[in-house]
Amino acid sequence: MVSTETTKPAWDDALLRDPHAVADKRNRVQQMFAAIAPSYDLNNRLHSLWMDQRWRRTAVKLSDVEWGEVIVDVACGTGDLTLLFAQVRDPFPEDRNPRPRVIGIDFTLEMLPIARGKAKTFEASERRPPDTLPFSSQMRWINGDAQALPLPDACCDVVSIAFGIRNVADPAAAMAEFYRVLRPGGRVIILEFSLPTNPILRGLYNFYFRKVLPRTATLISGDKTGAYKYLPESVNTFIGREQMAGTMSVAGFTRIEQFPLTFGVCVCYRGVKS
Repeated sequence: MVSTETTKPAWDDALLRDPHAVADKRNRVQQMFAAIAPSYDLNNRLHSLWMDQRWRRTAVKLSDVEWGEVIVDVACGTGDLTLLFAQVRDPFPEDRNPRPRVIGIDFTLEMLPIARGKAKTFEASERRPPDTLPFSSQMRWINGDAQALPLPDACCDVVSIAFGIRNVADPAAAMAEFYRVLRPGGRVIILEFSLPTNPILRGLYNFYFRKVLPRTATLISGDKTGAYKYLPESVNTFIGREQMAGTMSVAGFTRIEQFPLTFGVCVCYRGVKS
């Protein structure tokens, strides 16, 4: 049962004029994600027309994961991207444990049991060779904040964050943390919503984003926090693509690239720690 506290509105029209400037943004974001966790996946699939999983697969491909590398998926939510990373196969079929180590971190505790459940369901559906380590045993789920990752310096090879950097109170602080925990040569992969650069497409998209999605997603989720009013406004008021690249550069990342997806509705950013 969702507590009374999590059903209080987190966002109103005044706050949504610029949700990134709200002083207690972190608490409000945490409140809304706790409330929508049970219906989070369904709304993601329906309202992206199932493109969200395609975008995540692109992010995994751009990360260039190699066997033996450690991946940290920040703001992992219900574990979609984390599980895709965990399914990366070793190119050598004789290896009996063909999976990288993956850590999923999210500051909304209510998301993590759903992620663990999905990992166990996937594990039960697999046919694995005898004497191999269980799929779920090669993954860790941690309740933690992107701005203060509970990890040591230079401990991983890939840091990913899908649709989460926009929800962080201080994206620059999170970017510095990503840099800190990566080893030299490590890659940061940021998947985030954007707006089409074509004005006609942007207008059509924003009509759907601001007028249709909030109503249908709220109906499906029964949300009372304003989560699906926050979503379009948080995208429209967030930093642009060049500002994102600049934030990555200031944190120390080099070889920064942008990959617009689906007419620019989503962008995958990639940077390397020298």
